[in-house]
Parts: sequence; C-alpha cells; structure tokens
Amino acid sequence: MRVRLIVEETIYDYCKRNARAKGSFNRFLEIVREVDWQKPEDILNTFNSADILNCGRVVFNIGGNNYRLICGYAFGKKYVHLFIKFIGSHAEYNKIDACKIEL
Repeated sequence: MRVRLIVEETIYDYCKRNARAKGSFNRFLEIVREVDWQKPEDILNTFNSADILNCGRVVFNIGGNNYRLICGYAFGKKYVHLFIKFIGSHAEYNKIDACKIEL
C-alpha cells in the first residue's frame, strides 16, 4: 500500500526553521513516496533504524539519528496513513513521551 503522510507541511515548516535538517527530511520523503507497505514490519524493512512502539506509533531516526519523527500509523484498504505526532531533535525527543505527544 502506498503511504499518505498526513500534514506533510509539518515537515516543511520544521525544515524552514531548521535548515540543516532539510536534506535528511527530503530523503525520508523521497523514500516514503516510493514504498509499498502491507504490514508494520515493512516499515522496519524500509527504515531499519525505526522503532515500532506498542502504542501504535513509529519513531523514525532521521539524518543519522540527529532528528526524530514520531508518527501514528494506520493500515487501510488502499493506503498506509502516517499521522505526524512529533518532529524534533534527538535531544528534544529525549524529553517527551513518544506515546503521548501530540502536535
């Protein structure tokens, strides 16, 4: 299934404020636009440094682990929906609860 990233603008806004992150997030977006995921394990096959949490979220390590992107995910009939819950630096990530944070 193709991926639909809900509120993709959030990534662009973050990159406007953090220009060094732009290349890493652009690479992430390129990959996500091309994947075909059928089950959560496919996320890990694509992004082997990602972590699937027991609360229905996935943590992506972006830019050599400099940034973290937390998304809720839902596998539908046609698409996998990724709902952005958090985007920030590794240091900012360490201060939050990945299962409770909401944008």
